[in-house]
Amino acid sequence: MRKQKRMIVFCILLIVAILSACNSQDQPKEAEAKEKDNPSETEYRTYTDYLGHKIEIPNSPKKVIYQGENYGDLLPLNADIIGGSYSWITGLIFEDQVKNVEDVGFPINFEKVLELKPDLIIIADTDEKVFEQLSKIAPTVVFDTFAPLDNRFMELGDIVNKKQEATEWLKEYKQKEEAMWKQLLDQGILESGETASVFTYYPGDRLFVMASTGLSQVLYHPSGFKPGDKIQPILDQGKGFEQISLELLPEFAGDRIFILTPETDEAIQSTKDMLNSPVWKGLPAVKNGKVYSLDILKTSSDASTREWLIEEIPSLLNK
Repeated sequence: MRKQKRMIVFCILLIVAILSACNSQDQPKEAEAKEKDNPSETEYRTYTDYLGHKIEIPNSPKKVIYQGENYGDLLPLNADIIGGSYSWITGLIFEDQVKNVEDVGFPINFEKVLELKPDLIIIADTDEKVFEQLSKIAPTVVFDTFAPLDNRFMELGDIVNKKQEATEWLKEYKQKEEAMWKQLLDQGILESGETASVFTYYPGDRLFVMASTGLSQVLYHPSGFKPGDKIQPILDQGKGFEQISLELLPEFAGDRIFILTPETDEAIQSTKDMLNSPVWKGLPAVKNGKVYSLDILKTSSDASTREWLIEEIPSLLNK
């Protein structure tokens, strides 16, 4: 009888041990599957940046410093930004939307960055020494701020864990953009096939025709303006702009001309001289009253400015 009881107890203990072993083997698999389904529950992930650095970045960064162009990309994403460079914020159309963000300067102030204790740093600076110094403070990503909006915005959304927000914003923006051009065509304000060109002066009496940057990115749309034969090759090369001489202005001028008013006194004077020149006065767009002026600071390539521009362009063309 005792032997039978011992045998029963032994069997029970053996079954419990086997079940426990099975459970312990299944748990890592379940945890691994859960981690794949919910990557946000993992504290860090490996990210490869614009220059090929492999960095361990937080899945959900809460204290981000962003130093570079196109700061306005961050606002639609509602990213948790604690530091930025006021050089790319002051005077732009979204300036009053930037709240509780400390100025980290340009060039970047390492002491200020250290003081803010970020959990992620995003920079446009490709200097390896800057990258190395910042990496000692927090995970640092070198980001291509000059990439096309679609690519840049989705990549930024991935970095700051706002991919869904980025997808939704881009979809809505493209719908608004298409609706704007359709309305202009339907109302006869814009004719299909019209060309446009964008010019601005920089210090040193340098005249530039704009291509794949700023206002031009909005104007050159399948349903909008065409770039013209001289500007198209510049776009094909992926260049943001190209310097030209005043004498070449007639070759680059489109049916409509957009002038970006510069900031410096020298460039402002150069612009005035151009507007008073015989070359300028002889342009068809000038004679037809199809010239429009915009503050250069209000024609950035960032998402916030792009959204503002698709509301501003119809107002300009209706004047």
